[in-house]
Amino acid sequence: MFTVTPVRAFSDNYIWLLQEAGRAVAVDPGDAALVLAHLASHGLTLEAVLVTHHHADHIGGLAELARQTPGLRIIGPASIPLVTEAVMDGSQFELFGCHFVVLEVPGHTLDHLAYLADGRLFCGDTLFGAGCGRLFEGTPEQMHASLTRIAALPDATRIYPAHEYTLSNLRFAATVEPDNPAIRRRLAEDEAALAAGKPTLPSTLATERATNPFLRVGVDAVGRSAARQAGMVPATPAEVFAVLREWKNNFR
Repeated sequence: MFTVTPVRAFSDNYIWLLQEAGRAVAVDPGDAALVLAHLASHGLTLEAVLVTHHHADHIGGLAELARQTPGLRIIGPASIPLVTEAVMDGSQFELFGCHFVVLEVPGHTLDHLAYLADGRLFCGDTLFGAGCGRLFEGTPEQMHASLTRIAALPDATRIYPAHEYTLSNLRFAATVEPDNPAIRRRLAEDEAALAAGKPTLPSTLATERATNPFLRVGVDAVGRSAARQAGMVPATPAEVFAVLREWKNNFR
């Protein structure tokens, strides 16, 4: 059983550090200096790195970490040159004696992966607290399919996104579903958490299904809001998703 610690990077990134018995695994280390400082201060040895996709704020620290740690396992998409172990959908491997399964979740990027182990999902920029990633490379249909796949995981699955976007996402969610009490409760709780210097993450899949509009495209209230926003009735859940994603892109 490993523990997970967030290391804040840049303005809103989380580098998740998996820790067990003096060993560590870094997820999406955009800044090597922050990872190395945490390792040194906690007496940890870096055993591996997991990479979800190729954006600079997720891979910027790879070269320095590899230089500082000869033989470092860098696990991720084949599209990333510094990866030493290319994985794809259905790939499996072990870290800390724990079984990891790889899910391909395209949408934000075409090469995006997520990692599932011990009831925890490290999902990069695919699923956020109460939101989802922008579509830089994929289509709405791809992202909707990726989120649907994640939504099929057990309720208790703990969700570890790579950014602290939860409050802005919840404000959007409250606009889409103003009568959803779960959204109002979560917004108050997460405002209090951040005010106390605590992260809003991880969340659980049950929480996301109750409050995240991008996982609720089949809910009547969400569909009605999407129809009002688009000026037409979306024909499919993927079309509802597309309306919501475009709406969120311009939401302030």
